[in-house]
Formats: sequence, structure tokens, C-alpha cells
Amino acid sequence: MCAKKLNDKDIMNLLIDTALSCGASSADCVLSRSRGISLTRRLGKDENIERYEDFDTGLRVFIGNKIASVSTNESTESAIREVAKRAVEMAKIAPQDDFSLIADTDTLSKFPLNNFLIDCYDNVEPSVDILRDRASEAEDTARSVEKITNSDGAESSWGEGETLLMTSTGFFGKSKKSNHSVSVVVIAEKNGKMERDYDYSSKVYGEDLKSPKEIGQEAAKKAIARIGATKPLTGKYPVVFDPRVSRSIASHFASTINGSSIARKTSFFRNMLNNQVANSEITLIDNPFLKRGLGSRLFDAEGLGSRKNILIKDGVLKNWLLDLSSANQLQMQPTANAKRGVSGPPTPGTSNLTILPGKESPIDMIKNIKNGFYITDLIGSSVSIITGDYSRGASGFWIKNGEISEPITEATIAGNLKEMFMTLKPANDLDYSHTINSPTLFVEEMTIAGN
Repeated sequence: MCAKKLNDKDIMNLLIDTALSCGASSADCVLSRSRGISLTRRLGKDENIERYEDFDTGLRVFIGNKIASVSTNESTESAIREVAKRAVEMAKIAPQDDFSLIADTDTLSKFPLNNFLIDCYDNVEPSVDILRDRASEAEDTARSVEKITNSDGAESSWGEGETLLMTSTGFFGKSKKSNHSVSVVVIAEKNGKMERDYDYSSKVYGEDLKSPKEIGQEAAKKAIARIGATKPLTGKYPVVFDPRVSRSIASHFASTINGSSIARKTSFFRNMLNNQVANSEITLIDNPFLKRGLGSRLFDAEGLGSRKNILIKDGVLKNWLLDLSSANQLQMQPTANAKRGVSGPPTPGTSNLTILPGKESPIDMIKNIKNGFYITDLIGSSVSIITGDYSRGASGFWIKNGEISEPITEATIAGNLKEMFMTLKPANDLDYSHTINSPTLFVEEMTIAGN
């Protein structure tokens, strides 16, 4: 006789109830289901078609201040009970954790769920033919452009996922998300010299995707523009970060204000709350309520209702990113910024992190630069949030007398984030297309190493 399979909520209830009956003082459970399909096409032929379907459940149990986490993809009652019992036995011999905890009813009441329409699920599942058409149009358009001689392939994909969270203190919530994406990588050649570049689009709704034709045209244009790239002259110059790389600067802000780093005293921002940490033109927000945002959510990974957090306002640091544990360590209120996987503990993270735009256009920003570096790609990373030291490989274009000129490759840019943040200026070209969003960014001076 086949073992009875339980539905998702039954699985979570059984895990938590069994853990409590075996001696756990509290517990929480995350259940995740996802499925999707991706199609890769190269030189007019399908290269790969993959389908996936995943199911995982994670249980975290507390015995006082001792914690253990386990995960499983089982769904039968007997297997679920065994997993919960094993987690409790593991917790009994785990080391003490004086700061981690599950949100109690009082904390949950302080962070109620909002009813914003974030609209993060597209119920239209594209067929394989639609995915093929998207990839084909992107690649065929790029390959039709003169000087594009080869392709590294185009990919089109779709996926959906549902995440459920339950705690022994009474929280239960679920969220469902979808994602459509199209990308293409092509190679341009002239006089025996080859360069590669790409373009892509990723959205919650398929109807919001940039057209495959435009993706192909942009990838071709970018690849051709790189032909004949040379190393820059070594020196100190102004730097402008294109939006596809300026998002990394926003991510460095997130790392420096991450509550875990602050609690461990491993961030150079650790003593800077309510102090000037960036140019007065910089405002950084985390907005979980962005409609059709890739990172939007109504609750965090600990069951706290999401909030829009102003992290830096006019260059002044206003908030850390805090989950319950880091807030407990710092003796502060959490900011509902917990993220977690199925098998790991919560950590502070972001939803839709955004550097708000300035008033100046990128063209106006560039026209005042006599000699500078417009960066479109970053390679490798040597960035320390302890000291602020920053060094990365970069390529892009030289700015000469206020205009974009010859392509640049094999450059190294170096500076210190503390100094970079203080001269950072945003342009007005913000596009909310990612979980981390930033307009074009200007830095007054960095060391550029080349010839």
C-alpha cells in the first residue's frame, strides 16, 4: 500500500507539530516549489531544451538557544515525522546561539502584512514554440547585422515558483512569482579582431520583455562598438558607470549596511548611522512594493510584513538592513529584510534595492569630462567592505572632450569605496528592471591602470 502524500500546508504543520512534541521550544518551516523551462539556440538550431521541477522543505527548530536546520524533498507522513525528530536531536547537541529567534506574536503584530498589489505572478506559461521564437528572433536579428560573424547563442526561459512560510508562533504566508527572460551573446569581427558582447531582458510578465529584435540589435551594436579596443593610459581620471555595471555600486552599499556585517564589526559603516556617508545627491531605498518588481514581496523570510526602507537619504545613512538576529545583536528593531533558502538560516537582504535618479542626463554628465572612462563591463572583484579598498578589471570607452570615443579593454580601476561614495552622482536614466537598480553613476576620480 502506498504511503499517503500530504499537501503542502499539511507537510508544514506536521513538521512543526512533531518538532514541538519532541521537545522543540519553537520552530519554523519553509516550503518551496518551482518549475520552468529554458531553451538555448545557436546558429539557427536548438542546442538545448531543459525542463525542471523542484520541491524542497526546510525546518528550523529551537531548543532554547540551540538551533538545528534540516531539509527534505519527502512528502509522506512517516518521512516527515522522521525529519522533524532528527532536527530536534541535532538541536540538542548544537552550540548556543544567543541572538537568533523566531518572531513572537508581539513582533508579528508590529509588522502586519500590507495589501499592496505587487503583481508578481504571470499566469501565462509560454510554449516551447514561443520560447524558440523569442530566442530565434534575438539571434537572427543580431546575426543579420554586418560585422557580426558568430554567435555564442541565445537563450529564452520561463519559470515560476511558490514559497510558503509557517512559524510555530502563528504566522503562515505564501507568495508566488514568475519570470520570463531572453538573452543573446554575439561576436563581431573586423580585420581579424573579434569582440563579444550581449544584451538581455528579464521580467515578471512576458508582455513586459524588451522585444527580441531590440535585444538582438543592442547586442550586435555593443559587440561592434568594442572592435579595436586598446588599453588606456595609466592615470587618475573621472569614471562613469553605465547602468549595467552601476548596479554593482548599489550592491556594495547593501553589503556595507548589512546588519550581519555591522554586528560582526566587519563594515567600514559600522559607526556611521545618521552620518554623511555619500554625496548629498545619493538616496538609496529598498522598496518591496514595486509593482511587477522582480524582488517584490509582502513579507520577509521571518514572517514580518515588508516595509519600504529609506537606507540612505541625501547622503546620510538612515538604516541598516536587519533581520531578527542582527537586530537582536544591535539592540534595534528589525527592518523586515530577512532572506533565506530552504536549508539555511535567515540573513539580512534586499528586495528591490534602488539608487534614486538625479536630474542630469548621462549625456550632460559626460559632456563636462575632458578625459575619463565610461565603463560598460567589470571583470573580477577585489572589494573589501572592511577597509573600502576597491579594485576591478574593466572595459568600456574613453571619454574625450565630452564625447564617447575609442573602445577600452584590459583596464584596472582602483579606489576606495568611502571616497567613491562621497563623490558619487546619479544621472536621470533609472530603469526598474532588476532586483538591484541604479542609473548611470559618476565618480569624480579613480586610478585607471593600463599602458
